[in-house]
Amino acid sequence: MKYIFAIYQWCIVAPILLIATIITALVTIIGSYLDSEWWSYYPPMLWSRLWCALLFVRVEVKNRHLINKDTSYVFVANHQGAFDIFSIYGYLGHPFKWMMRKGLANFPLVGTACQRAGHIMVDTHSPEGLKRTMADAERKLSRGMSLVVFPEGRRTATGRMGTFKPGAYKLAVEFNLPVVPITIDGSYRVMPRTTFNVRPGKIVLTLHTPIMPSPEGHDTARLMAESRDAIASALPPE
Repeated sequence: MKYIFAIYQWCIVAPILLIATIITALVTIIGSYLDSEWWSYYPPMLWSRLWCALLFVRVEVKNRHLINKDTSYVFVANHQGAFDIFSIYGYLGHPFKWMMRKGLANFPLVGTACQRAGHIMVDTHSPEGLKRTMADAERKLSRGMSLVVFPEGRRTATGRMGTFKPGAYKLAVEFNLPVVPITIDGSYRVMPRTTFNVRPGKIVLTLHTPIMPSPEGHDTARLMAESRDAIASALPPE
């Protein structure tokens, strides 16, 4: 059966998704000149759902009632695999900007679309680059936009969570924004970083109670620890 699915994935689905990716990138680029917020979110949302539907990946979102559509958040999630992006983009149901590695901007057409959409390109190669990254994030947050960040920085190689980095939490403290932990479970089984082959399955996104920074600030470590514990609480035992 897996060989039949592999033929389906590469001979039928791959060409469809390639065309859909090109169309989505072009629509996002052109639309960004009209209304960057709408066009940067909804076409890619539909594109992400198409990926999941064609590759038989079901996504369930738990506790959506915990977030308010009119509130800005800093969403933080564990990073299991490539389908983390499709599941969050397609099914979170709350407009946001990604914080993504700057190298992704070099992808033909897709990188341009990400830049035009206003996603934040993280440059950690120099103090000046990191300063520009944080300034860009601050501009987005000051306008009432939410962010989605993978604090681990990259996909796990083992299925276990790695060390969290503090950048997203510093922004939450500075702007006094609630941090919403998101547990992603199932993406590692669907497509780990070691393969390009997809395994049909189910991904569960569990939203946790927003965590507010303290009025005094300076509690980045607490936010990081509490959000990591919340994410781990909805994962199966390692």
